[in-house]
Amino acid sequence: MLVSINPKLPMRNKSATIDYYVNLLGFKKVGTINYPDYLMIEKDNIEIHFFLFEALNPKENYGQVYIRTNEIGLLYQSLLKTNIAIHPNGKLEVKPWKQKEFALLDPDSNLLTFGESLSK
Repeated sequence: MLVSINPKLPMRNKSATIDYYVNLLGFKKVGTINYPDYLMIEKDNIEIHFFLFEALNPKENYGQVYIRTNEIGLLYQSLLKTNIAIHPNGKLEVKPWKQKEFALLDPDSNLLTFGESLSK
């Protein structure tokens, strides 16, 4: 019955969120109506939604998304080549739970963790 999940994360500024996800990470906007307080983006099979929360304090934001991927090394290298900031504690590494992972923080401190299973 269930077919997908689309996380909703807070954003303080829609233009800054579009710039980060669309212009830097290569996502595309979804939908034909431009809602001022809402944004939907997609890339490959991933769709993320954002809601406007202008009073958000990024230091108190615990928004997180775990995105499963394949070819994580290529993705990581492509982000490094385009100077995307990797989370200081989120460099590409193999975790004890048999996942190869790295992480980014978006402009609102939403944590994006990318992971690939090593037990295939």
